[in-house]
Amino acid sequence: MKNIIQFQISKGDEYYVAEGVNVAVVTQGKTLDELTVNIREAVQAHLEGENLEELGLGQSPSVLVNFELPQLAHA
Repeated sequence: MKNIIQFQISKGDEYYVAEGVNVAVVTQGKTLDELTVNIREAVQAHLEGENLEELGLGQSPSVLVNFELPQLAHA
């Protein structure tokens, strides 16, 4: 059982985009604060009425996000 739902966050032209690594969830937000709220809401909607055990998740999974930084310029 996994107790962590993972997301990869990247910055598009106008929005931050969060893509689920181990769940089929994608959401976006103009700010990281907005994205955080949207991730929580999207995960709750995705898991609503689902048997978490059948999805390989524990009863109270947490969310872990990884943020992709733009390439660093060489000095």
